[in-house]
Amino acid sequence: MFPVKDNIPLARFPIVTVVLVAVSVIAYVLETHSGHGGSFLGGPTDAVELRYGVVPQQLTHPDSHTRWGAVLTSMFLYTSFLSILTNMLALAIFGPAVEDALGRVRFPVLYLLGGLVGLGLQVAAAPSSTASALGSTGAVAAVLGGYIVLYPRARILSLVFIVFFVTIIEVPAVLLLGVWLAARALLGLEGLGSSVAGEGTAYLALIGGFAFGLLSIRPLVKHHAPGLPRAAA
Repeated sequence: MFPVKDNIPLARFPIVTVVLVAVSVIAYVLETHSGHGGSFLGGPTDAVELRYGVVPQQLTHPDSHTRWGAVLTSMFLYTSFLSILTNMLALAIFGPAVEDALGRVRFPVLYLLGGLVGLGLQVAAAPSSTASALGSTGAVAAVLGGYIVLYPRARILSLVFIVFFVTIIEVPAVLLLGVWLAARALLGLEGLGSSVAGEGTAYLALIGGFAFGLLSIRPLVKHHAPGLPRAAA
């Protein structure tokens, strides 16, 4: 089964979502090629991760060498092809409706703040860690948290491949959202014994970002337009 889109009608083209996905994909290609080393499927080298990712020890013990810009760049870099695939697929499916509800200014605010909240939890959990943390899990989780509040009954059009035939079915959005959350949580928990790029605390970014989306989406929508969008039946 391959999810394609939801059944929420849009008032306008989701340009911010498209830009976020495009920037992330381009950044991933650049970090795994163009002389940086690494591989498209396996991800970037440790050196690239340390250079552009967030190192908790540098933020909790700042000095003249602390790279504050990494707080932003870390949200557009990924440790593997599987990581960027799961995150960008979720953003492409759930992002447009949330962008439509919030508008093109508040939507990226939700995305970036969700990423910062998730990153903050990672740093707080391991403030002296010298491993780098990167990825948009917290940011995407914030979008999904907002989506499930606004559209709890939405459905996702999905392609189902049966031998040589292909059909389209509608799957409850909450089901696919749960699958994504479980998959990302599993990846984070599997990294508990890993020393690679902060994988051991990645699940905290998921929790923090999702909780932020759940709690902040209604105030953000309320200040964007009168009334909340209604979920599709």
